[in-house]
Amino acid sequence: MSEIKPYDIRIFVKTEYLPSESDNEAGRYVFAYTITVENHGSLSAKLLSRHWIITDADSRVQEVKGEGVIGEQPTLNHGESFSYTSGTMIETPVGSMQGSYQMIADDGHKFDAVIAPFTLALPGMLH
Repeated sequence: MSEIKPYDIRIFVKTEYLPSESDNEAGRYVFAYTITVENHGSLSAKLLSRHWIITDADSRVQEVKGEGVIGEQPTLNHGESFSYTSGTMIETPVGSMQGSYQMIADDGHKFDAVIAPFTLALPGMLH
């Protein structure tokens, strides 16, 4: 049986292309992404801020930093999760996002919860 780590935030992502908000001819591809943040650590942790790196297929990079997510700074106790949906726009039909959430645990320790790279793509663009 493994010991529970004090700082163990896991992040899950689901993406969706939004054709009604996109304009392919104008190079406007809009995606929604739903994030679920789960605290598997032994200590409560508060999400302080976010840092996103969004890259399109032409290597154009957008960097987004800010407090919280969707206007909130949720605190998650052990075993709790928080989900939200947001969106982004890129200029190509395929791109990627990655980043991190800056967290603070109940003991005052600040740490980054890494968001692994995930793909933004029109349906049928990738196999």
